[in-house]
Amino acid sequence: MPVTWYIAKRYLFSHRKVRFLSFITTFAVLGVMLGTAALIITLSVVDGFEREIKEKVIGFTSHIDVIGYQSQPLRHPGRTVAAALSAIPDIRSISPYAAKEGMIRFHGAVDGIFLKGIDPALDGVASRQRLVAGRFIAADRPDSAEVVIGAKLARRLNAGPGDRVIVFALPAGSGAGAAPRAMQFRITGVYESGMAEFDDIYAFTTLAAAQRLFQLDSNVTGYDVLVKDLDRVDQVSVRLQDLLGYPHYARTVFDLYRNLFSWVELQKKLSPILLSLIIIVATINIIGTLLMFVLEKVAAIAVLRSMGAAPSFIRKLFVLQGMAIGAAGVLLGNLLAYVFCWSQSRFGYISLPSDIYYMTKVPILMNPGNFLLVTAVALALCFITTLLPARAAARLRAVEAFRFG
Repeated sequence: MPVTWYIAKRYLFSHRKVRFLSFITTFAVLGVMLGTAALIITLSVVDGFEREIKEKVIGFTSHIDVIGYQSQPLRHPGRTVAAALSAIPDIRSISPYAAKEGMIRFHGAVDGIFLKGIDPALDGVASRQRLVAGRFIAADRPDSAEVVIGAKLARRLNAGPGDRVIVFALPAGSGAGAAPRAMQFRITGVYESGMAEFDDIYAFTTLAAAQRLFQLDSNVTGYDVLVKDLDRVDQVSVRLQDLLGYPHYARTVFDLYRNLFSWVELQKKLSPILLSLIIIVATINIIGTLLMFVLEKVAAIAVLRSMGAAPSFIRKLFVLQGMAIGAAGVLLGNLLAYVFCWSQSRFGYISLPSDIYYMTKVPILMNPGNFLLVTAVALALCFITTLLPARAAARLRAVEAFRFG
């Protein structure tokens, strides 16, 4: 073991008679630990929010949503799909849909819904993995009047798989005073996305059933488009708009939910900056701790200097001592953050109101890069804060130190 490591270790762990130094050393370690853990946990939560929101929003909408200007019906869906797929290779899939607002009634309960008719054989947007009861609408029976509703809507209606409901909708092109059309559907499944915006009102049926209810004939109200590379979604949207022209209107998922994604980006930028102040304050405590060590070891420093120890030796001695305090705090902070993130992702004991946060529990995404980044920053700050007291110790002269002692 090098002499500097040996002496630094002796200085750090030989405070049985100096309780105050042990006390402030412990608090210096705890400060670095809490600052490191807080920053890692925050980054993991923010990354988890971004992942969950992207997955859920895109899972129930699409990368690009093509609708008609002023809700005009879109003609010749088969021709449009073929043209888009052949002209734009970045498109992974494009699915026509028919969707409008309506009312749903089960016994005496009535509620508003947004009924979306899709082709189950082609649709890649509405997730079947979110089903909590029953099954998804059948792909082999496109004309069947089946519907899948959200869990919150099902609870309000007190309905479930197998129950028959009535859906009301205004016919296409009718005035405000027109009599609503009604159609009976059978609930085949209930989904739960964890996002109240969808679970409250979104209901899925077959494309043919929705066209029949909304009197669209063979027309549709829009297209769900998925792209191969989400980073190129803006370019694909522009090309798709140019290709289809009026009355088609293409919007990306980031345009539709601009406020939501802007909020996530703001959190990713501000949270690490604000919480980094915790680590900075914690590492500054190391300065005070090492200065206490210097004052307590003045006589020992004088002995080392009189024996020929160079100022660089003394400086390295206290840098190692400060880095040991910082490394202990960073290591414990990483361990605390890992335990918290693992337990939250496994058990989800911290819940959230889904109507505000779009999910039912605090999401966690443990990215090794976050652990490495925070560790590197924390250790760098610890090193910087050790330089001042280490330099002060190295500048002590042996004669003055003996006289002071």
